[in-house]
Amino acid sequence: MATNQDAFEEARRYIAGGVNSPVRAFKAVGDCPIFFASGYGSKVTDIEGREYIDYVGSWGPHILGHAHEKIITAITRAAKASTSFGAPTVAETTLAKLICEELPGVERLRLCSSGTEACMSAIRLARGATRRRLIVKFAGCYHGHADSMLVGAGSGALTFGSPDSAGVTRATAEETLVLPYNDVDALERAFAAYGPDIAGTIVEPVAGNMGVVLPVRGFLESVAAITRENGAIFIMDEVMTGFRVAWGGAQRLFGITPDISVFGKIIGGGLPLAAFGGRADLMAQLAPEGPVYQAGTLSGNPVAVASGLAALTHLRATPDIYTRLEILSARLAVGLTEGAQRANVPMYLARCGSMLTVFFQNGPVRNLDDAKKSDVKRFAKFHAAMRKRGHYLPPSQYEAWFVSNAHSFADIDKTVDAAREAFAECA
Repeated sequence: MATNQDAFEEARRYIAGGVNSPVRAFKAVGDCPIFFASGYGSKVTDIEGREYIDYVGSWGPHILGHAHEKIITAITRAAKASTSFGAPTVAETTLAKLICEELPGVERLRLCSSGTEACMSAIRLARGATRRRLIVKFAGCYHGHADSMLVGAGSGALTFGSPDSAGVTRATAEETLVLPYNDVDALERAFAAYGPDIAGTIVEPVAGNMGVVLPVRGFLESVAAITRENGAIFIMDEVMTGFRVAWGGAQRLFGITPDISVFGKIIGGGLPLAAFGGRADLMAQLAPEGPVYQAGTLSGNPVAVASGLAALTHLRATPDIYTRLEILSARLAVGLTEGAQRANVPMYLARCGSMLTVFFQNGPVRNLDDAKKSDVKRFAKFHAAMRKRGHYLPPSQYEAWFVSNAHSFADIDKTVDAAREAFAECA
Protein backbone atom coordinates (compact mmCIF):
# COMPACT_ATOMS: atom_id res chain seq x y z
CA MET A 1 0.00 0.00 0.00
CA ALA A 2 1.33 3.42 -0.97
CA THR A 3 1.89 5.93 1.82
CA ASN A 4 1.28 9.66 1.72
CA GLN A 5 5.05 10.16 1.62
CA ASP A 6 5.34 7.77 -1.35
CA ALA A 7 2.57 9.59 -3.18
CA PHE A 8 4.19 12.97 -2.51
CA GLU A 9 7.57 11.85 -3.80
CA GLU A 10 5.94 10.53 -6.97
CA ALA A 11 3.93 13.72 -7.41
CA ARG A 12 7.08 15.84 -7.10
CA ARG A 13 8.48 14.10 -10.17
CA TYR A 14 5.64 15.35 -12.38
CA ILE A 15 3.84 18.23 -10.62
CA ALA A 16 5.61 21.47 -9.73
CA GLY A 17 6.28 21.31 -6.00
CA GLY A 18 4.28 18.10 -5.85
CA VAL A 19 0.99 19.99 -5.43
CA ASN A 20 -1.37 22.03 -7.58
CA SER A 21 -1.90 24.73 -4.95
CA PRO A 22 0.87 25.76 -2.51
CA VAL A 23 -0.85 25.41 0.87
CA ARG A 24 -1.48 21.72 0.15
CA ALA A 25 2.25 21.03 0.51
CA PHE A 26 1.98 21.27 4.35
CA LYS A 27 5.17 23.33 4.34
CA ALA A 28 3.80 25.67 7.03
CA VAL A 29 3.39 22.76 9.44
CA GLY A 30 6.55 20.88 8.46
CA ASP A 31 4.73 17.73 7.49
CA CYS A 32 3.92 15.56 4.48
CA PRO A 33 0.70 16.37 2.61
CA ILE A 34 -2.24 14.02 2.94
CA PHE A 35 -3.44 12.34 -0.26
CA PHE A 36 -7.15 11.60 0.00
CA ALA A 37 -9.00 8.67 -1.50
CA SER A 38 -12.59 9.44 -0.47
CA GLY A 39 -14.87 11.59 1.60
CA TYR A 40 -18.40 11.23 2.88
CA GLY A 41 -20.30 13.54 5.19
CA SER A 42 -17.93 15.01 7.76
CA LYS A 43 -15.18 12.45 7.20
CA VAL A 44 -12.34 12.02 4.71
CA THR A 45 -10.12 8.97 4.24
CA ASP A 46 -6.55 9.06 2.98
CA ILE A 47 -4.76 6.55 0.75
CA GLU A 48 -3.35 4.84 3.86
CA GLY A 49 -6.90 4.10 5.02
CA ARG A 50 -6.87 6.61 7.90
CA GLU A 51 -10.11 8.48 8.54
CA TYR A 52 -10.25 12.09 9.68
CA ILE A 53 -12.98 14.46 10.86
CA ASP A 54 -12.67 17.20 8.25
CA TYR A 55 -12.60 20.92 9.05
CA VAL A 56 -11.24 22.00 5.66
CA GLY A 57 -14.22 21.00 3.52
CA SER A 58 -12.31 21.56 0.27
CA TRP A 59 -11.53 25.04 1.67
CA GLY A 60 -15.17 25.98 2.18
CA PRO A 61 -17.48 24.61 -0.53
CA HIS A 62 -18.72 21.54 1.33
CA ILE A 63 -21.19 23.26 3.63
CA LEU A 64 -23.42 20.17 3.25
CA GLY A 65 -20.53 17.75 3.72
CA HIS A 66 -18.75 15.49 1.25
CA ALA A 67 -20.69 13.59 -1.42
CA HIS A 68 -24.12 14.96 -0.47
CA GLU A 69 -26.74 12.77 -2.13
CA LYS A 70 -28.61 15.58 -3.92
CA ILE A 71 -25.40 17.05 -5.31
CA ILE A 72 -24.08 13.69 -6.52
CA THR A 73 -27.43 12.94 -8.18
CA ALA A 74 -27.42 16.33 -9.94
CA ILE A 75 -23.82 15.92 -11.11
CA THR A 76 -24.49 12.44 -12.46
CA ARG A 77 -27.59 13.53 -14.35
CA ALA A 78 -25.81 16.52 -15.89
CA ALA A 79 -22.69 14.56 -16.86
CA LYS A 80 -24.77 11.97 -18.69
CA ALA A 81 -26.17 14.76 -20.88
CA SER A 82 -22.63 16.12 -21.62
CA THR A 83 -19.78 17.45 -19.57
CA SER A 84 -19.48 20.64 -21.61
CA PHE A 85 -21.08 22.55 -24.46
CA GLY A 86 -19.28 25.89 -24.54
CA ALA A 87 -22.73 27.29 -25.26
CA PRO A 88 -25.66 28.60 -23.21
CA THR A 89 -27.84 26.26 -21.14
CA VAL A 90 -31.12 26.92 -19.36
CA ALA A 91 -29.53 25.77 -16.10
CA GLU A 92 -27.12 28.73 -16.19
CA THR A 93 -30.08 31.10 -16.24
CA THR A 94 -31.78 29.19 -13.43
CA LEU A 95 -28.71 29.51 -11.21
CA ALA A 96 -28.26 33.19 -12.07
CA LYS A 97 -31.95 33.87 -11.37
CA LEU A 98 -31.74 32.18 -7.97
CA ILE A 99 -28.81 34.35 -6.88
CA CYS A 100 -30.25 37.57 -8.33
CA GLU A 101 -33.62 37.03 -6.66
CA GLU A 102 -32.00 36.54 -3.27
CA LEU A 103 -29.58 39.49 -3.37
CA PRO A 104 -31.00 42.93 -4.20
CA GLY A 105 -27.63 44.32 -5.28
CA VAL A 106 -27.10 41.60 -7.88
CA GLU A 107 -29.32 42.51 -10.84
CA ARG A 108 -27.15 40.72 -13.41
CA LEU A 109 -24.23 38.33 -13.05
CA ARG A 110 -21.65 36.48 -15.08
CA LEU A 111 -20.51 32.92 -14.33
CA CYS A 112 -16.88 31.87 -14.54
CA SER A 113 -14.70 29.04 -13.25
CA SER A 114 -12.75 30.31 -10.21
CA GLY A 115 -12.72 32.95 -7.53
CA THR A 116 -9.48 34.33 -8.95
CA GLU A 117 -11.13 34.80 -12.34
CA ALA A 118 -14.22 36.39 -10.81
CA CYS A 119 -12.22 38.89 -8.72
CA MET A 120 -9.95 39.74 -11.65
CA SER A 121 -13.01 40.38 -13.83
CA ALA A 122 -14.75 42.47 -11.15
CA ILE A 123 -11.68 44.68 -10.86
CA ARG A 124 -11.44 45.06 -14.63
CA LEU A 125 -15.12 45.99 -14.72
CA ALA A 126 -14.62 48.65 -12.04
CA ARG A 127 -11.71 50.15 -13.98
CA GLY A 128 -13.61 50.02 -17.25
CA ALA A 129 -16.77 51.58 -15.83
CA THR A 130 -14.97 54.45 -14.08
CA ARG A 131 -12.09 54.87 -16.56
CA ARG A 132 -9.75 55.03 -13.56
CA ARG A 133 -6.67 52.91 -12.88
CA LEU A 134 -6.16 52.40 -9.11
CA ILE A 135 -7.69 49.71 -6.90
CA VAL A 136 -7.73 49.75 -3.09
CA LYS A 137 -7.36 46.45 -1.23
CA PHE A 138 -6.65 45.54 2.38
CA ALA A 139 -3.56 43.70 3.59
CA GLY A 140 -4.31 40.08 4.45
CA CYS A 141 -7.38 39.86 2.25
CA TYR A 142 -6.93 37.36 -0.58
CA HIS A 143 -8.65 37.96 -3.90
CA GLY A 144 -7.00 35.30 -6.00
CA HIS A 145 -3.64 35.16 -7.73
CA ALA A 146 -4.21 37.69 -10.52
CA ASP A 147 -1.18 39.99 -10.83
CA SER A 148 -2.85 43.12 -9.46
CA MET A 149 -3.94 41.28 -6.30
CA LEU A 150 -0.58 39.63 -5.46
CA VAL A 151 0.53 42.90 -3.95
CA GLY A 152 1.88 43.67 -0.48
CA ALA A 153 1.68 46.90 1.46
CA GLY A 154 4.20 49.60 0.60
CA SER A 155 6.37 51.36 3.14
CA GLY A 156 3.50 53.43 4.50
CA ALA A 157 -0.27 53.71 4.49
CA LEU A 158 -0.25 56.05 1.51
CA THR A 159 2.41 54.40 -0.65
CA PHE A 160 1.68 52.19 -3.59
CA GLY A 161 1.93 48.42 -3.27
CA SER A 162 4.93 46.30 -4.11
CA PRO A 163 4.96 42.84 -5.76
CA ASP A 164 4.30 39.90 -3.44
CA SER A 165 5.34 37.35 -6.06
CA ALA A 166 8.04 36.97 -8.67
CA GLY A 167 6.51 37.56 -12.07
CA VAL A 168 4.39 40.49 -10.90
CA THR A 169 5.82 43.70 -12.32
CA ARG A 170 6.29 46.79 -10.21
CA ALA A 171 4.16 48.74 -12.68
CA THR A 172 1.25 46.39 -12.07
CA ALA A 173 1.73 46.48 -8.30
CA GLU A 174 1.76 50.25 -8.29
CA GLU A 175 -1.82 50.31 -9.52
CA THR A 176 -2.96 48.79 -6.21
CA LEU A 177 -3.12 50.66 -2.90
CA VAL A 178 -2.81 48.31 0.10
CA LEU A 179 -4.26 49.48 3.42
CA PRO A 180 -4.65 47.87 6.87
CA TYR A 181 -7.89 45.93 7.33
CA ASN A 182 -10.34 47.62 9.72
CA ASP A 183 -8.61 51.01 9.30
CA VAL A 184 -11.15 53.59 8.10
CA ASP A 185 -8.75 56.49 8.62
CA ALA A 186 -6.26 54.96 6.19
CA LEU A 187 -9.01 54.62 3.58
CA GLU A 188 -10.03 58.25 4.02
CA ARG A 189 -6.42 59.36 3.57
CA ALA A 190 -6.04 57.19 0.47
CA PHE A 191 -9.07 58.75 -1.18
CA ALA A 192 -7.99 62.23 -0.13
CA ALA A 193 -4.66 61.68 -1.86
CA TYR A 194 -5.66 59.62 -4.91
CA GLY A 195 -9.47 59.77 -5.13
CA PRO A 196 -9.83 60.88 -8.77
CA ASP A 197 -7.67 57.91 -9.85
CA ILE A 198 -9.31 55.20 -7.69
CA ALA A 199 -11.64 52.91 -9.63
CA GLY A 200 -12.80 50.81 -6.72
CA THR A 201 -12.27 49.24 -3.33
CA ILE A 202 -12.32 45.46 -2.90
CA VAL A 203 -12.70 43.83 0.50
CA GLU A 204 -13.46 40.48 2.12
CA PRO A 205 -16.37 41.30 4.46
CA VAL A 206 -14.97 38.69 6.82
CA ALA A 207 -11.34 37.98 6.07
CA GLY A 208 -10.47 34.32 5.79
CA ASN A 209 -6.96 34.13 4.41
CA MET A 210 -5.07 35.65 7.32
CA GLY A 211 -7.23 33.48 9.47
CA VAL A 212 -10.77 34.59 10.23
CA VAL A 213 -10.74 38.32 11.01
CA LEU A 214 -14.05 40.04 11.59
CA PRO A 215 -14.84 43.62 10.58
CA VAL A 216 -15.07 46.05 13.48
CA ARG A 217 -18.35 47.87 13.94
CA GLY A 218 -18.89 50.39 11.14
CA PHE A 219 -15.90 49.30 9.02
CA LEU A 220 -17.78 47.84 6.07
CA GLU A 221 -20.38 50.61 6.12
CA SER A 222 -17.60 53.19 6.06
CA VAL A 223 -15.75 51.46 3.22
CA ALA A 224 -18.92 51.44 1.14
CA ALA A 225 -19.76 55.07 1.89
CA ILE A 226 -16.27 56.53 1.36
CA THR A 227 -15.79 54.58 -1.86
CA ARG A 228 -19.11 55.71 -3.35
CA GLU A 229 -18.75 59.31 -2.22
CA ASN A 230 -15.63 59.45 -4.36
CA GLY A 231 -17.29 58.00 -7.45
CA ALA A 232 -15.59 54.61 -7.13
CA ILE A 233 -17.02 51.08 -7.14
CA PHE A 234 -17.48 49.09 -3.93
CA ILE A 235 -16.61 45.40 -4.50
CA MET A 236 -17.37 42.77 -1.87
CA ASP A 237 -15.43 39.53 -2.30
CA GLU A 238 -17.73 36.81 -0.97
CA VAL A 239 -15.93 33.87 -2.53
CA MET A 240 -15.51 32.43 0.97
CA THR A 241 -18.41 34.00 2.90
CA GLY A 242 -21.09 33.84 0.21
CA PHE A 243 -23.91 31.53 1.36
CA ARG A 244 -21.52 30.32 4.11
CA VAL A 245 -21.88 32.77 7.02
CA ALA A 246 -25.59 33.15 6.26
CA TRP A 247 -28.04 32.52 3.47
CA GLY A 248 -27.12 35.31 1.06
CA GLY A 249 -23.68 35.69 2.62
CA ALA A 250 -22.06 38.46 4.61
CA GLN A 251 -23.92 41.19 2.74
CA ARG A 252 -27.18 39.74 4.05
CA LEU A 253 -25.69 39.20 7.51
CA PHE A 254 -24.39 42.78 7.82
CA GLY A 255 -27.10 44.49 5.75
CA ILE A 256 -24.75 46.00 3.16
CA THR A 257 -25.32 46.08 -0.59
CA PRO A 258 -22.15 46.19 -2.72
CA ASP A 259 -21.92 47.60 -6.23
CA ILE A 260 -20.27 44.36 -7.35
CA SER A 261 -20.35 41.04 -5.50
CA VAL A 262 -18.01 38.10 -6.10
CA PHE A 263 -18.99 34.51 -5.28
CA GLY A 264 -17.38 31.09 -5.47
CA LYS A 265 -16.95 27.89 -3.45
CA ILE A 266 -20.48 27.11 -2.20
CA ILE A 267 -22.25 28.29 -5.37
CA GLY A 268 -20.46 25.46 -7.20
CA GLY A 269 -21.33 22.78 -4.68
CA GLY A 270 -17.70 21.65 -4.62
CA LEU A 271 -17.02 21.94 -8.36
CA PRO A 272 -15.10 24.80 -10.06
CA LEU A 273 -17.63 27.63 -10.40
CA ALA A 274 -17.67 31.31 -9.47
CA ALA A 275 -19.58 34.44 -10.36
CA PHE A 276 -19.49 38.20 -10.17
CA GLY A 277 -22.52 40.43 -10.40
CA GLY A 278 -24.00 43.78 -9.54
CA ARG A 279 -26.14 46.63 -10.76
CA ALA A 280 -27.54 46.22 -14.25
CA ASP A 281 -25.86 49.39 -15.52
CA LEU A 282 -22.46 48.18 -14.36
CA MET A 283 -22.87 44.68 -15.76
CA ALA A 284 -23.96 46.19 -19.09
CA GLN A 285 -20.37 47.41 -19.47
CA LEU A 286 -19.33 43.80 -20.17
CA ALA A 287 -18.95 42.46 -23.70
CA PRO A 288 -20.96 41.78 -25.81
CA GLU A 289 -23.03 44.76 -24.61
CA GLY A 290 -20.17 47.00 -23.50
CA PRO A 291 -16.45 47.63 -23.91
CA VAL A 292 -15.09 45.56 -20.98
CA TYR A 293 -13.98 42.16 -22.26
CA GLN A 294 -14.41 39.00 -20.21
CA ALA A 295 -14.77 35.44 -21.49
CA GLY A 296 -14.22 31.78 -20.63
CA THR A 297 -14.58 28.59 -22.64
CA LEU A 298 -15.86 26.57 -19.68
CA SER A 299 -17.77 29.38 -17.96
CA GLY A 300 -21.13 28.05 -16.81
CA ASN A 301 -20.00 24.45 -17.21
CA PRO A 302 -23.21 22.38 -17.05
CA VAL A 303 -21.90 19.85 -14.52
CA ALA A 304 -20.64 22.57 -12.16
CA VAL A 305 -23.87 24.54 -12.59
CA ALA A 306 -25.93 21.44 -11.75
CA SER A 307 -23.82 20.90 -8.63
CA GLY A 308 -24.20 24.51 -7.52
CA LEU A 309 -27.92 24.56 -8.19
CA ALA A 310 -28.40 21.44 -6.10
CA ALA A 311 -26.44 22.94 -3.20
CA LEU A 312 -28.16 26.34 -3.23
CA THR A 313 -31.62 24.90 -3.80
CA HIS A 314 -31.21 22.61 -0.79
CA LEU A 315 -29.85 25.44 1.38
CA ARG A 316 -32.72 27.74 0.40
CA ALA A 317 -35.31 25.03 1.11
CA THR A 318 -33.74 24.14 4.47
CA PRO A 319 -32.98 27.40 6.30
CA ASP A 320 -32.65 25.54 9.60
CA ILE A 321 -29.25 24.38 8.34
CA TYR A 322 -27.79 27.79 9.20
CA THR A 323 -29.26 27.62 12.72
CA ARG A 324 -27.72 24.18 13.18
CA LEU A 325 -24.36 25.37 11.82
CA GLU A 326 -24.37 28.23 14.32
CA ILE A 327 -25.04 25.86 17.21
CA LEU A 328 -22.37 23.38 16.12
CA SER A 329 -19.79 26.11 15.54
CA ALA A 330 -20.49 27.84 18.83
CA ARG A 331 -20.16 24.51 20.65
CA LEU A 332 -16.82 23.91 18.95
CA ALA A 333 -15.59 27.44 19.71
CA VAL A 334 -16.48 27.21 23.40
CA GLY A 335 -14.84 23.81 23.71
CA LEU A 336 -11.64 24.92 22.01
CA THR A 337 -11.43 28.05 24.15
CA GLU A 338 -11.91 26.09 27.37
CA GLY A 339 -9.31 23.54 26.26
CA ALA A 340 -6.70 26.22 25.63
CA GLN A 341 -7.45 27.91 28.94
CA ARG A 342 -7.16 24.62 30.82
CA ALA A 343 -3.73 24.01 29.25
CA ASN A 344 -2.71 27.65 29.85
CA VAL A 345 -2.01 28.09 26.12
CA PRO A 346 -2.39 31.63 24.73
CA MET A 347 -5.23 31.39 22.22
CA TYR A 348 -7.63 33.80 20.55
CA LEU A 349 -10.56 32.32 18.64
CA ALA A 350 -12.29 34.33 15.92
CA ARG A 351 -15.56 33.06 14.47
CA CYS A 352 -18.25 34.17 12.06
CA GLY A 353 -20.96 31.58 11.58
CA SER A 354 -19.38 28.29 10.52
CA MET A 355 -15.96 29.84 9.82
CA LEU A 356 -13.39 30.06 12.61
CA THR A 357 -9.66 30.32 13.32
CA VAL A 358 -7.64 29.43 16.40
CA PHE A 359 -4.85 32.01 16.69
CA PHE A 360 -2.02 31.01 19.03
CA GLN A 361 -1.78 34.37 20.79
CA ASN A 362 -3.81 36.39 23.25
CA GLY A 363 -5.44 38.61 20.63
CA PRO A 364 -7.49 40.42 19.63
CA VAL A 365 -6.79 40.02 15.90
CA ARG A 366 -8.09 42.92 13.84
CA ASN A 367 -5.68 43.00 10.88
CA LEU A 368 -2.72 41.26 9.26
CA ASP A 369 -0.14 42.72 11.64
CA ASP A 370 -2.14 41.33 14.56
CA ALA A 371 -2.45 37.92 12.90
CA LYS A 372 1.31 37.74 12.35
CA LYS A 373 1.88 37.86 16.12
CA SER A 374 0.62 34.27 16.32
CA ASP A 375 2.97 31.47 17.39
CA VAL A 376 3.20 29.48 14.15
CA LYS A 377 5.52 26.86 15.69
CA ARG A 378 2.97 26.12 18.38
CA PHE A 379 0.29 25.91 15.72
CA ALA A 380 2.39 23.35 13.81
CA LYS A 381 2.64 21.22 16.98
CA PHE A 382 -1.10 21.52 17.54
CA HIS A 383 -1.81 20.60 13.92
CA ALA A 384 0.35 17.47 14.18
CA ALA A 385 -1.29 16.48 17.46
CA MET A 386 -4.77 16.86 15.97
CA ARG A 387 -3.82 14.96 12.84
CA LYS A 388 -2.52 12.13 15.02
CA ARG A 389 -5.92 12.05 16.72
CA GLY A 390 -7.81 11.81 13.43
CA HIS A 391 -8.59 15.45 12.59
CA TYR A 392 -7.88 17.21 9.30
CA LEU A 393 -7.30 20.93 9.90
CA PRO A 394 -6.06 23.61 7.49
CA PRO A 395 -2.25 23.21 7.35
CA SER A 396 -1.58 26.88 8.12
CA GLN A 397 -2.13 29.22 11.05
CA TYR A 398 -3.54 31.76 8.61
CA GLU A 399 -6.52 29.84 7.27
CA ALA A 400 -10.14 29.34 8.23
CA TRP A 401 -11.67 26.16 9.61
CA PHE A 402 -15.09 25.23 8.22
CA VAL A 403 -17.92 23.40 9.96
CA SER A 404 -20.43 21.57 7.75
CA ASN A 405 -24.01 20.49 8.29
CA ALA A 406 -22.72 16.91 8.03
CA HIS A 407 -20.81 17.31 11.30
CA SER A 408 -22.60 15.67 14.20
CA PHE A 409 -22.58 16.79 17.82
CA ALA A 410 -20.50 13.68 18.49
CA ASP A 411 -17.95 14.90 15.90
CA ILE A 412 -17.74 18.27 17.64
CA ASP A 413 -17.35 16.72 21.08
CA LYS A 414 -14.69 14.33 19.81
CA THR A 415 -12.81 17.30 18.34
CA VAL A 416 -13.03 19.22 21.62
CA ASP A 417 -11.69 16.22 23.53
CA ALA A 418 -8.82 15.78 21.05
CA ALA A 419 -8.02 19.49 21.21
CA ARG A 420 -7.72 19.41 25.01
CA GLU A 421 -5.02 16.78 24.67
CA ALA A 422 -3.39 18.62 21.75
CA PHE A 423 -3.29 21.93 23.66
CA ALA A 424 -1.66 20.12 26.59
CA GLU A 425 1.00 18.70 24.26
CA CYS A 426 1.96 22.13 22.99
CA ALA A 427 1.68 24.02 26.28
